[in-house]
Amino acid sequence: MPVDEHTAALPSLRQRRRAAATREILDAAERQIAESGPAALSLRAVARSLGMTVQALYHYFPSRDELVTALITKAYEALGDAVQAAVDSSRADAPLERVVAAAEGYRQWAVDHPERFQLLYGTPLRYYEAPVEGATTQAVRRMGAIFEREMFDGFTPAQLAAADASDLSPAFVAYLDQLPPTGQDALPPAVTALVMSAWGHMHGLVVLEVFGHTAFLGEHQAEMFRLGMRNTLKDIFSRIPSAAQVP
Repeated sequence: MPVDEHTAALPSLRQRRRAAATREILDAAERQIAESGPAALSLRAVARSLGMTVQALYHYFPSRDELVTALITKAYEALGDAVQAAVDSSRADAPLERVVAAAEGYRQWAVDHPERFQLLYGTPLRYYEAPVEGATTQAVRRMGAIFEREMFDGFTPAQLAAADASDLSPAFVAYLDQLPPTGQDALPPAVTALVMSAWGHMHGLVVLEVFGHTAFLGEHQAEMFRLGMRNTLKDIFSRIPSAAQVP
């Protein structure tokens, strides 16, 4: 590559400085959240901790909502990375065990980062509205796609189409059918409902633990979580026919 082309491909000094300052601001905001909780997030306090004025901070994040969106996106990306790393480090071949590994990665990140987890799933920040189809939405979909892939890659489209939907009302099936896909491919309504059910079980157990409601289980909380996820997934997989049972 000619020198001038290589130089043009590199970020400029201004861009590098801006990226470094943005990282510092996000790190400072995360420290504030860790110390005082998401509701206490203050642009003035973040700026003060970095020795800068609020007006200077506005050059990087013009509003609190833009800073919050960046923090939520970063947290979702970190959570997604943890889920993917748990899957990658798993030696299990069975789909059920790989999904359990993904769920345990989700749980462990939440336990290790309770304040950031609360930023994602705790009481919504007052007056904050995430941008429609913005970075936060894309980050959530990326994480959901990991779970969908591990849950259903071993099944054919015919098997998924034949999943048991007897518990669903026609109106609910029609509603699920028009939802945008989370992963690369749209799932049949019955399978979408199964995903939502599994998500609710997983997330509910994690919320109970992060907020201290299962502290009475002590060191057995991880085992309780694993048992709950295995039972949930066994029920889900039992609703999908084997390849021999579909045309």
